[in-house]
Amino acid sequence: MENNQKHALITGATSGIGYELAKLFAKDNYNLVLVARNEENLKITAKEMEALGNIHTHVLPIDLFVAGAAEKIYSFTREKGITVDVLVNDAGQGEGGLFIETALQREFDIIQLNIVALVSLTKYYLKEMVARNSGKILQLASSVSKAPSPNLSVYAATKAFVLSFTEALQKEIEDTEVTMTALQPHKTDTDFFHKAKSEHTKNYKEGMIYTPEEVAKAGYDGLMNGDATVLPGAMNKMQNAMNLVLPDSAIAATMDHLGQPSEKEKGRTQTNHPASARERKSINKVNGDY
Repeated sequence: MENNQKHALITGATSGIGYELAKLFAKDNYNLVLVARNEENLKITAKEMEALGNIHTHVLPIDLFVAGAAEKIYSFTREKGITVDVLVNDAGQGEGGLFIETALQREFDIIQLNIVALVSLTKYYLKEMVARNSGKILQLASSVSKAPSPNLSVYAATKAFVLSFTEALQKEIEDTEVTMTALQPHKTDTDFFHKAKSEHTKNYKEGMIYTPEEVAKAGYDGLMNGDATVLPGAMNKMQNAMNLVLPDSAIAATMDHLGQPSEKEKGRTQTNHPASARERKSINKVNGDY
């Protein structure tokens, strides 16, 4: 089975968009390499994925905050003889609050995760894909890729990097059969805001929010179609169009407003996505974990 089926490697596979993407790959009978930090959640996720299709899963509990983690992932797939047909760089985090007040090491960790690990995995697997002239990569950018975001300054900057990096590589590989897609979701019902300590903000507590299922489906369809970018949802598309014409100062002012504490007494307080809620529960077991 494993020799005849394609493999998808997914980081951040135990919750949110990554979890829902894994389900879509499993239903299409892709064998999975699931990467996340929590081994218990990985094993649960693997069982849930194997119930969806005639597939095999590999679980790889690795902390992508740690330098060299991407190399370990690549070495694992090489040692197992796994050809990664699809790479999904989903894992990513942010940190809410004023930059002068947040911990510098936390910002370094976010840069390591959102940029260094993503670039490293892209380097390793893109070289193989181009060599065999086959493969797909999905990069998780964000709706804030084009939006300077006070109170999430480093996160937004890392996502701007991801989008620019992806668009540059799309040009480099345009004469091959390899495709790369940037997914730019708007705020989504995951554990992101909990990890970013931003559940008290207007951005989280108020207004509409997309489900991980609908974001993942849009990303999956765009990936399989070879689309350059995917912006799930009409509101997201409209906001992105506005960001292209508004001055950065106006966008930053709007994002600053959304990053302020909400005065809404009965606003959103937690995710309704089961896998993300499971992730949140496991995080809370470890003091200081994210």
